[in-house]
Amino acid sequence: MLLALLCNTQEARADDLEQLIRLTAGEMYQPMPAGRQVSQNEADQLIGSAMSLLGVAYRFGGTSPTTGMDCSAFMQYIFRRTMQVNLPRTSSEQAKVGTQVSRSALQPGDMVFFNTSGRRISHVGLYIGNDRFIHAPRTGKNIEITSLSNKYWTSRYVTARRVKKNDPSQFLN
Repeated sequence: MLLALLCNTQEARADDLEQLIRLTAGEMYQPMPAGRQVSQNEADQLIGSAMSLLGVAYRFGGTSPTTGMDCSAFMQYIFRRTMQVNLPRTSSEQAKVGTQVSRSALQPGDMVFFNTSGRRISHVGLYIGNDRFIHAPRTGKNIEITSLSNKYWTSRYVTARRVKKNDPSQFLN
């Protein structure tokens, strides 16, 4: 009704309409609250997809389960395969997607990010519960499950992000 009133006035401008559409979209599609859990089904699918790749070789820049993949390609692959979500290519860009989650609020299916290079986020894995995550660690290793409590990973932990399937907050400003 408000849109009809706005459109019937001579003062209606494209900017006003765009603002109204954004406002209406914001009311209809609220971004996911930070504490809201990924559904059990989504988490199970993500973890199952990730577990099916245990033993796949790490390969820097690799994007294929048959020839090897790096950590960010591993996340791209499982999120695309199970949730139809297209993540950015690098771990530092992936750390900007979804909703930030505190370490104390981690849920299975959350992405966990690390600074292994000393400069910025340079590694990502998938939290699977019980203080463990699955990831493609480094050259010479295969996709594996590791404890977040491990001294190496604890000291390099930066943040975590939660991405939901069809989450409108990925598309709205």
